[in-house]
Parts: sequence; C-alpha cells; structure tokens
Amino acid sequence: MTPNPTGLAETRVEERDLASDYPGFPPVFSTARMLRLMEIAAARCLEPVLGAGELSVGVSADIEHVAATPLGATVKARADFVEQTGKLYWFEVSAHDEGGLVGEGRHARAIVQVDRLVAAAHHRTRR
Repeated sequence: MTPNPTGLAETRVEERDLASDYPGFPPVFSTARMLRLMEIAAARCLEPVLGAGELSVGVSADIEHVAATPLGATVKARADFVEQTGKLYWFEVSAHDEGGLVGEGRHARAIVQVDRLVAAAHHRTRR
C-alpha cells in the first residue's frame, strides 16, 4: 500500500481557534490551529497504509505562518506526500483562506500502534 498523494482538511475559524485564547494575543487564527489542520490533511494521506490498531502521529513540523485569518473565515489545508525515509513519511503542507496563502512548510509523520503509544504515555507519568 502507498499513501494517498494528497490529503485535504478544512475548517471555519471559530473563537476556540483564535490566538486571543491566550491573553494579549490578537483575535486571528492561531499558528497551533493552522498546524493542527495541516496535520489532519497529512494524516488523511496515510489512511490507506494503516493496519489494525495503528494511527499516524506528527513527529516534525517546519512551517511558516505568513498571513492572519479572521474569525469566521474558512481555512483549507493541503498535504502532498513527498517521500518516505525509514519510518518517516514527509509532506509539503500549506493552508489557504479566501485571501490566499496563510502558511506553508514541511511535516513528517510516523505510523505507530495505538496501544503501545498510550501505554508509553501512561508510563511517563507513573515514575
């Protein structure tokens, strides 16, 4: 199985998506939410290669947030599969709103077993 060449994700910017959720920040689409949307698009590319009990997780992101998006606007993210290097799947990612480019960059994901991931997370907090 090979990844889908392109993955898409879309959202309408709501209050919870604004940087102003943190005091002193402006009421525009946050970088964290933009990255989240890009990750969803990339994860959709990997759906065909997932086995039972597996999911993909983000392990690296190098993105630029180049334009502000207001409350109520629609943001669309796109991920294009570039290559697989070892266990990592690499994507070129971008996000656009009605005015054009919002952000772009490169993102890597790995495929993991859900039960192993959850067990490792619980182990970290029980030392």
